[in-house]
Amino acid sequence: MYLITGGRGAVATHLTTLLHRDGLPVRVGSARPEDLTPPDGVATVRLDLTDPATFPAALDGVTTVFLYAAADRIGDFTAEAHRAGVTHVVLLSSSSVLGPAADDEPLAKSHLDVEQALLASPLTTTILRPGSFASNATAWAWPIKAGRPVSLPYPHAHNDAIHEHDVAEAAYAAVTDPRHRGGRFTLTGPASLTFAEQIEQLAAVIGRPIPVHHASREEWKQEMADHIPAVYADALLNWWESHDGKPTPLTDAVEHLTGHPARPFATWAADRATDFTAS
Repeated sequence: MYLITGGRGAVATHLTTLLHRDGLPVRVGSARPEDLTPPDGVATVRLDLTDPATFPAALDGVTTVFLYAAADRIGDFTAEAHRAGVTHVVLLSSSSVLGPAADDEPLAKSHLDVEQALLASPLTTTILRPGSFASNATAWAWPIKAGRPVSLPYPHAHNDAIHEHDVAEAAYAAVTDPRHRGGRFTLTGPASLTFAEQIEQLAAVIGRPIPVHHASREEWKQEMADHIPAVYADALLNWWESHDGKPTPLTDAVEHLTGHPARPFATWAADRATDFTAS
């Protein structure tokens, strides 16, 4: 039995579909299982990774877990998973843990703490470390649909935008193929693109120009104040500043795991074009 956590997320949703397609037993956990719409025949369960009381029922009979976890109760989760007979965890982490200041960056540290807790446990752990998700670009959807400029504090910051389906397909290989057990995989898209280049590719897909406002750090933080806590906003800004004008190193881990090259950002943009056009 495979347990998929974070069941409302794009990666978890596609991974569930892939496992179910191939007739593999899968259960989807979420803090709000009533909001899930899994394929017919896929069981759902309440699993709040901040509430250990929900762990036993979710883990009952499970052998492999696909995990996207916060750090605060990870020790409780690994202990319960071991008691339940789980033998393998595939962790969706982040390539930010590989940075030189991972212990000091709140976003990176959360992922790093989860990694360290799992690696200190008896559970065999496979770690997937994607870089920048292409879906981060959906943050631009509202201004683009409204015909307003997209605010970019670092328009020439590079990232390795990866399609969520590539992450899900890499996760599928990691949870089903014993050859990958215990591996560490840094997942990237096929190209290092600046935010400005991503905007250009989105504009080509939707068929109209997208204006850009080169915002200051403080302007951007004020715009995002209702959506991103200041400590995380600063971490993002620092990350973008460190990648300003600097191409991101790429890997072939997606192709190694899935058998096909990572999808380009333009493919993701075409797949999600309706998110950026007025309804």
